[in-house]
Amino acid sequence: MEWVKSSHSGPNGGDCVEWAPGHASAHGVIPVRDSKQTDGPGLMLSPEAFAGLIRFARNTEAG
Repeated sequence: MEWVKSSHSGPNGGDCVEWAPGHASAHGVIPVRDSKQTDGPGLMLSPEAFAGLIRFARNTEAG
């Protein structure tokens, strides 16, 4: 699986999230994981749940 790091992840660590768009388009579920713990647990989200996660993250950034 090819993982892509969030565009909001900085080069100095921090809160980094990765997802696998190729898997998502092939299987209809979106894998999400912590880029600092690649062997750790991950999430398999529906497109609707992934969209909700993105909305939540954007609203949290705004304060």
